[in-house]
Amino acid sequence: MEREKKDRLRGLPVVAAAVLAVAPPVFGATHFVIVEGLGGSRQYAEEFREQVEDLRLAARKAVDDDARVHVLAGREATRERVQETLAALADDLSGGDALAVFLIGHGTHDGREYKLNVPGADFTDAQLKRWLDAVPAGRQLIVLTTSSSGGAIETLGSERRIVITATKNGREKNATVFGRYWAEALLSAEADTDKNETVSALEAYRYAESKVETHYKDAQRLATEHPRLEGELAGSFVLARLGATAQAAADPAKSALLAEREALERKIDELRLRKGDLPEEQYLDALQALLVELAAIQEKILDDGGRP
Repeated sequence: MEREKKDRLRGLPVVAAAVLAVAPPVFGATHFVIVEGLGGSRQYAEEFREQVEDLRLAARKAVDDDARVHVLAGREATRERVQETLAALADDLSGGDALAVFLIGHGTHDGREYKLNVPGADFTDAQLKRWLDAVPAGRQLIVLTTSSSGGAIETLGSERRIVITATKNGREKNATVFGRYWAEALLSAEADTDKNETVSALEAYRYAESKVETHYKDAQRLATEHPRLEGELAGSFVLARLGATAQAAADPAKSALLAEREALERKIDELRLRKGDLPEEQYLDALQALLVELAAIQEKILDDGGRP
């Protein structure tokens, strides 16, 4: 019996490889674009600036490379500069890369299109879609923390894109608190529910969604915003690193191991999406093989040497 068990475990990587033969390739670099829209008042301007700084800090910890964190704030946050920034990324990024775009500020929706309020001419969801579609990054995340942001979901939706909004539709027009908690999530150990010292897009969303609900309950007010998430694989889209994992990102040897771990987490996420298409035993065998490999990588990351 013991020998049969060992033979079965030895065969698990082969099973996993066969099941995941159509899985996407290992992904490369992640780039962040953070856009600070107009505040309209001193209170909102200060609040938005604070959110942008928190997001900048979290992004830098995640990628350990300032060149991959693009912040457009104040007079720099114009429609033209946003377009130029995304056009430059369209030239530089490849299908193996990932792109996360955060829009902070006030949004509007007139029943047809969404706009972010920025210095000069506002830009619309349709324009943003064109700019994002031109970026070849295989995984994209767009987070709109503004009022009326839910009105942009249908326009921005794409097979390779996760869309998160502060409101469920364009008719929720009041100023939102979602952005405050979204920024907080990327720096909070509380948001790291699986305790792997990283915060995924899904974890950040659930944290912010819960905080928004509590905010309105505590204030004894009817909620005027209801966050939404559309798209797949949000659970393996890493946005922030905490503690030892943030330190490991600055170590070339451990950084490579982190990339391996995150690639495995994406494969697990992909496999779970395909669960209904596979025989149960085949699915469980493939999942176990990946989890065993993931545990081995995690052990290497925690090792002082940081090398296999």
